[in-house]
Amino acid sequence: MSNWIGAHLWLILAVPLAGSLVILSLTNSRRTAAAALAIVGQVLAFVLSLGAFLPTLQAPGYRVFTNFTWFTFGEQTLRLGFLLDPLTAVMLVMITLVSLCIFVFSVGYMASDKNFTRFFAYLSFFSAAMLGVVLANSLLLLFVCWELVGLASYLLIGFWIKRPSAAAAAKKAFIITRIGDLGFFLGMLWLYGQSGTLLFYDGGNGALESHGLLSLGASATFIALLLFCGAVGKSGQFPLHVWLPDAMEGPTPVSALIHAATMVAAGIFLVARVYPLFSLGAIAGVTPSLTVVVWIGVVTALISALIALAQWDIKRILAYSTVSQLGLMMVSLGVGGVVAGIMHLLAHGFFKALLFLGSGSVIHGCHEEQDIRKMGGLRGRMPVTFLTYAIGMMALSGVPLFFSGAWTKEEILHATLQWPVSRAPHFLMLAGVVLTALYMTRQMIYVFFGHPRGSAEHAHESPPVMTAPLIVLAVCVIAFSVMLTPAWPWLFRYLAGATASFAFSQLIQPGLFIALALVVLGIALGVLIYRRPGELDPMEQSLPALFRFLQHGMWLDELYDRTVLAFARGAARTSDWLDRYFWDGLVRGFGALGSSLGSFTKGFDERAINAGANDAAAAARDLGGLISRRHSGQIQTYLGVVAVGMLALLLLYAWLT
Repeated sequence: MSNWIGAHLWLILAVPLAGSLVILSLTNSRRTAAAALAIVGQVLAFVLSLGAFLPTLQAPGYRVFTNFTWFTFGEQTLRLGFLLDPLTAVMLVMITLVSLCIFVFSVGYMASDKNFTRFFAYLSFFSAAMLGVVLANSLLLLFVCWELVGLASYLLIGFWIKRPSAAAAAKKAFIITRIGDLGFFLGMLWLYGQSGTLLFYDGGNGALESHGLLSLGASATFIALLLFCGAVGKSGQFPLHVWLPDAMEGPTPVSALIHAATMVAAGIFLVARVYPLFSLGAIAGVTPSLTVVVWIGVVTALISALIALAQWDIKRILAYSTVSQLGLMMVSLGVGGVVAGIMHLLAHGFFKALLFLGSGSVIHGCHEEQDIRKMGGLRGRMPVTFLTYAIGMMALSGVPLFFSGAWTKEEILHATLQWPVSRAPHFLMLAGVVLTALYMTRQMIYVFFGHPRGSAEHAHESPPVMTAPLIVLAVCVIAFSVMLTPAWPWLFRYLAGATASFAFSQLIQPGLFIALALVVLGIALGVLIYRRPGELDPMEQSLPALFRFLQHGMWLDELYDRTVLAFARGAARTSDWLDRYFWDGLVRGFGALGSSLGSFTKGFDERAINAGANDAAAAARDLGGLISRRHSGQIQTYLGVVAVGMLALLLLYAWLT
């Protein structure tokens, strides 16, 4: 089985891709067939992912890859490949399982949408593209699938294209992520130029193996930073994070898919995959590229957590939460906690999908209302949604013991404490834990507690097709914590390529009490500040300027609009002016000069050269006519002319003598 799945890894992405193509050929009336094809395709991908996961349990450090030639140009051969190792295996299982829950949820959420069929085609295409990113053993194949993920996200974010805000959000996401992808592409070219290959593993000659890494030398830092540009764009890191909150304009299942299982995870996965490149030449685990990763992650995590405190849209709060958690993962990768960062990525995939789908259930139950000020009291009207959402909230906040987020955050905080460069990231991430618990408590109180307000007065529980995925994800969140507990660090050891053993004494650690204290502090502050939810936020009442600053995303969009975009618009206007008046005038001037020279040469040709030639020809013609008239053809006339001529010559001779 292991040999077969290793040679047929491409089937995992081919199944949803084929489903997407088939669904696109269906008419809008074939709704049941479209949903069935998408869900069955995802089930098959999940089963194949489990089949790929099982062989990786055989031995620590399991790795199988299959490479093949794509095309040859000159003496160069470009090769692609598929890779299976523990990192790939766990990502496959998480992506397919979470995506399957989202697909099922979408059946109920999108039931009344007239483009239901096309929506499921896009979902399947999205899933296939992300699975390609995870399976790639070539940076080129990863980049191709990476761009397909970007295309799919553009289609899904702008799915309700008739809404101007959705169309703008889709364009914004596509363009901003392309900025990062340009750096990614340049880094890929540089890597190929230095190492001669884009394969990760190739029997010792891959770019991440000893031979390839030794060929990079000092350029490794610059290549790593260029590749990191792609991760910054795709995973919503500062300063390219501004597209991610606007992506909420798409349907809620799209938000769950982007934020939990696919797109934003790609940047974290990329850094983890090429980590040997980032850590090349490290001294005490520190390199310039990893230091940049740390501080970008710190800034992203903190500013996003602060901005989330002042948002009213239920989905935008979760969006900024995602940006903050991605920043935390980047910090973990940068300080050397690669396994901790991937564990948090996996845990985040489950509880963030649960939260987004829960928000979709709330929006559906409140008749498409997204403003948390117009909710309240939903715990009684939507009990299943409330219970599952509370589980997701506690996992995200880091409540210890039964919720997966607590263990992964504790591992990350432990990793930041060991960073030799500075303790600042550790303490700043401690503040981030408090802020996370605070803004999630604020959201819970506004949505589920207090008295019903606005649309919440007529709210209802979502149908079973929507609540069932919530229950499955809630169970996964709690069950996943068993794999993360320090008492049995199976997942940690599995990802690190080692064996795990049960040690109950490891369950109680100092970091656990610190995390518990911070979470309790954040929740307590949330209850104290927001115990009486109303139209005005307490921060808005006491610190209105600060609240507006955070509510508008620290004015970063406005800053970009008045700097980068203003420069771009100015450059465009300048180029337009130069094109219209300078270059066009220059071309017209040369054209006029050429036209004048043409007119002059035409006149000279017609009046001088042609006229002279015509006159000479006319004279020759007249002379010829005169001479021709003298040729009568009579011999006596010719003899008479000769006689006259001879007589003239004799007279001339006599006169001269």
